[in-house]
Amino acid sequence: MTRFYWRKYRSLGVVTTLAILYLIVRAKNYEHKAFVFLANVHPSEPWEFVADFSNMKYLNPTIIDFNLLDESGDYVHWKYSLEYSEKLSHWPHSYNTAVAHFNIKASPKKDSYFIHSTHKTCLLFGLYCLNSVSEFKFSHGNSSKGASCEEHIQYQCPTVLSSFCRREVVYQRKAIMNNLFKKFDGRKF
Repeated sequence: MTRFYWRKYRSLGVVTTLAILYLIVRAKNYEHKAFVFLANVHPSEPWEFVADFSNMKYLNPTIIDFNLLDESGDYVHWKYSLEYSEKLSHWPHSYNTAVAHFNIKASPKKDSYFIHSTHKTCLLFGLYCLNSVSEFKFSHGNSSKGASCEEHIQYQCPTVLSSFCRREVVYQRKAIMNNLFKKFDGRKF
């Protein structure tokens, strides 16, 4: 009889532990938007700068290194894929690696410019991966004397780490927008 109860409680403990682990690693989707206005700059200038990932080390201080995997297209429609590593701003002793695919396009009228990207970011030696999608739009906005730079990001994060992920995303996006502002000396709203 004792053996039966021990197995029953052990099974209950295993099921409970698995349920807790599932809740810890289960990823939810979150969103973030960032914006900067650059005065007296044509939208194609910051678009070209941001589209070249080699400039990302200047814009995003968490980027450590990257390796170009594939590239095709021309000025109007350019695609490339790369692998990059980055440290975490709020946990600098740890880093992650990601594979990203970029799709860079100018609108037919060349009044708006886009950078669409998908990222698969892996942590814990590649054992745990999360996805994110970004759309970075460069346009005249409501003014013809400057560039409106808007980024909309959808990212995954484990529920229990949502505040950590949000801080990380906000830190990186704020750094990118501030450094873009510094580079082009615009007027931020």
